Amino acid sequence: MLRALLLYLSKAEWARRIARSWKLTWMVASRFVAGETLEEALAAIKTLNEAGINVTLDHLGENTSTDEDALLATDEILKLLDIVEQADLRSGVSIKLSQIGLGMNDALCEENLHRILEHAKEQGNFVRIDMEDTPFTDITLEMYSNMRAKGFEDTVGIVIQSYLYRSEKDVQQILAQGGKIRLCKGAYNEPAEVAFPKKQDVDENFDLVANMMLDAALETGITISSDGKIPPIPAIGTHDEKRIAHAKAYAEKIGLPKEGFEFQMLYGIREDIQRQLVADGYPVRVYVPYGTEWYPYFVRRLAERPANVWFFISNFFR
Repeated sequence: MLRALLLYLSKAEWARRIARSWKLTWMVASRFVAGETLEEALAAIKTLNEAGINVTLDHLGENTSTDEDALLATDEILKLLDIVEQADLRSGVSIKLSQIGLGMNDALCEENLHRILEHAKEQGNFVRIDMEDTPFTDITLEMYSNMRAKGFEDTVGIVIQSYLYRSEKDVQQILAQGGKIRLCKGAYNEPAEVAFPKKQDVDENFDLVANMMLDAALETGITISSDGKIPPIPAIGTHDEKRIAHAKAYAEKIGLPKEGFEFQMLYGIREDIQRQLVADGYPVRVYVPYGTEWYPYFVRRLAERPANVWFFISNFFR
């Protein structure tokens, strides 16, 4: 019930206006968002890199409503790639296709995506396409496949959500093409017709799909790049200690070296696990979001973990 309410609020414009008017909201949101400016995000990346952690950087924004906004978002992503290259940071970029036109002008979105990938390829960098809610799943996978066919197979990766029934089949198809996948559980409010309602089923599907990805990594022998920008085939995106333990145990069982896969986590969440994995020799990549459009992202983080809500409320009444 609480999760469904929060996911509704993440898309409600009236709630966004109210929340952004409270200074406390940003005080709590800044636990999960590196800052509203690129300069703040760069400082966070440097700190993470110094700790041996790679990054995927995201300029927050989604569901743009005009061509102009989609073009501006694209230009910002191109700027990110330039700055990462100039500063020699161990970072790739993550994007949401609805930020660059998907759902508003799909043809423009595909043009913008091509521009971004062309620029990333020139610089030897990597772009991860985030998965959004299910109305966008098919078109997102289609655009991803189109870009791979246009010569960007080493430049672009995709995200798959284990709470969807379809994910096992999608992963089979992507792995057959040699695609690179970040596996996560999923953070949107989806109906039981398309997604597992029970957490146990989501977790079991996560482990199943993770095994498929790790098997593919062993077969290909692809490892993380020396500059930390290009990930291996499997990216295990979770803070769940049981899912992490499962992936580690399965990789060891099949003889997959640690550099053959990576763990991905969110900025500001379970930093203790991030540090321990690095100390144990596993590649770790942290998703670092920044920008003024942080509200939807922040509320989805609250929805994922009820303890975050009580942290917010307790600070509000201090």
